[in-house]
Amino acid sequence: MTTPLSRRGAESAMVHRMVTRLRMKHFLLLQAIEEQRSLTRVAQQLATSQPAVTQALAELESLFGAPLFTRSSRGMSPTELGRLVLARAKTLLSDLGHWAQDIEAVGQGRAAHLHVGVIPFVPGKLLATAIARTRPDGRRVTVTLHENTSDHLLAQLRAHELDCVIGRTSAILDMTGLRHDVLYQQEPRLIAHRQLARQLGRKPLQWAELTELDWILGARRTPMREQITDFFLRANVVPPPPIVESLSAKIMGELVAVNERAVSIVPWDIADELARIAGVGIVDHRFGWTLPPITLFQRLEGAQYEEQELFAAALRQAAQEMARRFTRVPEVGGAPSAS
Repeated sequence: MTTPLSRRGAESAMVHRMVTRLRMKHFLLLQAIEEQRSLTRVAQQLATSQPAVTQALAELESLFGAPLFTRSSRGMSPTELGRLVLARAKTLLSDLGHWAQDIEAVGQGRAAHLHVGVIPFVPGKLLATAIARTRPDGRRVTVTLHENTSDHLLAQLRAHELDCVIGRTSAILDMTGLRHDVLYQQEPRLIAHRQLARQLGRKPLQWAELTELDWILGARRTPMREQITDFFLRANVVPPPPIVESLSAKIMGELVAVNERAVSIVPWDIADELARIAGVGIVDHRFGWTLPPITLFQRLEGAQYEEQELFAAALRQAAQEMARRFTRVPEVGGAPSAS
């Protein structure tokens, strides 16, 4: 019978073997095997001999007490244990890469380097304000921004490729191993070419008429796009096919600004930003619904270092200030009527 004490002893023995026998070459080997699926190609990539690669893999499999890969005519495939080991190896290599960037930043008189995931519909001013206020000991951090959808970014966060993610909460997201902190709510706004925006603002919006215009929309299967589709359907109108789909809010704004028949629906803070930088018009109507909130996601496991905590605090403060500015805007117009 296995007792808690014996399990702890086995875990301690495994930790000792890993600490004393694992080498950086093993992590690089695992990464190369996953990429190449052939020991011959791995040896070429690592500029070594195939016997040396075979021996290193044997050392790893001896350490873990079971095969990490199966061999077939289609190449090498990870076993269940192999998939686990590969995932952990990726995490360690990602952390090592971030560590190197932090050291380089400190050597150049800056603080640590942060990798921040962000969805497209987060205003640049919010990010710029938070980054500028993150100054541990008076030194500025450096940041790499990674733009994608929430689900892709959270996968990168779990893999330790990112330090944090600014995305949307959603019931369909896998929150395992993550904690979240709601930053602010977004309401949608209809944007259009400036002349068209003035015309649309003179009377209640008619969804059937809007379908005749040129729609510029975000990517499919995102919360923003799904809610726009749902709003058309609830108005008993077939959603219009977009003439352009894009993950870039800036590109969407530029396309709307130059097309006299173009419209789009974006969050209020993005509409305000696009009015300033691209020259779009904002139609004076409110829709009566909100988008899933903008949220800061971080990992539950592992310690946060000071720079990450300071960035999170600066981001919360900047979001509160921005939300207060927009909530003071009075309600105008009304929801589009279904026709």
